[in-house]
Amino acid sequence: MKFLTEIWHPNIDKNGNVCISILHEPGDDRFGYEKASERWLPVHTVETILISVISMLADPNDESPANVDAAKEWRQNYQNFKRRVAQCARKSQEME
Repeated sequence: MKFLTEIWHPNIDKNGNVCISILHEPGDDRFGYEKASERWLPVHTVETILISVISMLADPNDESPANVDAAKEWRQNYQNFKRRVAQCARKSQEME
């Protein structure tokens, strides 16, 4: 899953790629961070994936960031973080 517009979020890299366990290849995590049950399983539906992504957007996992700068700002300066997110949203609206 990838965002095509600019987005500022700890779990979305600078190219727009979403980093969330449910989208990671099935099986054990070679780094031992995720349980196999948290990763991709054939029982997942579009609905379960979208619910997981919506949850991640609202409550980032800043312990395992795809965008370290966004995670740092999320932790240390939440007001600036929210301002940057709003800027990305405005840019996206202007592109429509």
